[in-house]
Amino acid sequence: MDQDELRMLEALVERHPEGMDASAIREGVEFEGGERTLQRRLNRLAEEGRIVKRGRGRGTRYFPAEGSKASAEISSEEWPSYLSREGKDIARLVRRPVSERTPVGYGLELLQSYTPNVTMYLSGEARGALAEMGRVGLEALPAGTYLRQVIDRLLIDLSWNSSRLEGNTYSLLDTQRLLERGEAVEGKDAEETQMILNHKAAIEMLADDAEEIGFNRYTVCNLHALLSENLLPDPMAGGRLRSRPVGIGASVFEPLQVPQQIEESFDLMLTKAEAVLDPFEQALFIMVHLPYLQPFDDVNKRLSRLAANIPLVQRNLCPLSFVDVDREVYTLGILGVYELGRIELLHDVFVWAYQRSCARYSAIRQSLGQPDPFRLRYREALGDFVREIVKTGMDKKQASNWIGRKVEAEIRAKDRERFRELVETELGSLHEGNTARYRIPPGDFKAWMKIWTSF
Repeated sequence: MDQDELRMLEALVERHPEGMDASAIREGVEFEGGERTLQRRLNRLAEEGRIVKRGRGRGTRYFPAEGSKASAEISSEEWPSYLSREGKDIARLVRRPVSERTPVGYGLELLQSYTPNVTMYLSGEARGALAEMGRVGLEALPAGTYLRQVIDRLLIDLSWNSSRLEGNTYSLLDTQRLLERGEAVEGKDAEETQMILNHKAAIEMLADDAEEIGFNRYTVCNLHALLSENLLPDPMAGGRLRSRPVGIGASVFEPLQVPQQIEESFDLMLTKAEAVLDPFEQALFIMVHLPYLQPFDDVNKRLSRLAANIPLVQRNLCPLSFVDVDREVYTLGILGVYELGRIELLHDVFVWAYQRSCARYSAIRQSLGQPDPFRLRYREALGDFVREIVKTGMDKKQASNWIGRKVEAEIRAKDRERFRELVETELGSLHEGNTARYRIPPGDFKAWMKIWTSF
């Protein structure tokens, strides 16, 4: 097989983080072979972890491999300010080309050496700060009380953000329409729609069974079954520990492969997680160890993000919705655990993500410190977008399409995803008490709200 052709195809896909289908790839390169030859080349790249293949049949699209050098959008000079020195060091190490990283297997000692309530991934100061932010005054009420109060918003936020971290291309408004009205976006891959609907089902399980959930096989396996429904090649694999080898694309990490060892490590992980007393330590522990063990055929990272909410739901703390979490930084944090056995970068992401989630659901936004530089940079553009949507009376579908076109034309490429999220979040947060900051007359707002909230 011609390696030059493979490198050419890989480079083309890496220049398109939004994904490409086979016809777009053919148009983007000088490829002399037929359709079947091109398909074989793309399949080969996907098998080697050099690109990511999603969807089936005509809906198949190809994406840059997570963690690949060419797909990285953050330069070493642009690391988020919340990353520690150790976190940045990890990020630099796992961003190197795969050929420069040392292959490594699962290190059971990371789990074995963890002693609940003695070993601590979070400092006492960090745990105290997170607890202060996360309290909503409902600690004495039955588990799940607060989750049920914010369930409508959390279903959208957590379903969208967790799916986005997997490369799902639904927008926030698209997700809202799907979950509220059952309206799938035309042209989107069915797998993306299914992924979001599965998140909704899993979150509803956390709410409905709040007093029974815990770090036990019943909870974790059933969460996996809900999150993986209709997404795995083997329909019997949902909620069942894997018995076959799996690989990690664009990584030198080799997960544990022996079924008996997987089962023993899974039970040990749950026992230790359940024994941890601090809810935030529990949440970070499961975000580290569940993806690292890879106990299921797939969907392990999604499962870890939902499972991280178990202790928060149990204690009526603010949920963790992963709002504003950068996909690349999160992925690098996971790779740091996989390849280096180090948690500092994922720790940084977790702490910052919980702060952002608290700001989303609580009246403690001042705890986040200085104003967001990104929001300041796009303050005028944000106001223009919001005013135009309200002034012209767009509904959710019209707004989603218009925002997509407008962002493509006016916002620089690396900021488009976050800016779009910012606009859609502001639209969902508009009420009579905050329209003045966008210079929206009360009459225009009331007329728009009738359209926005109509079915």
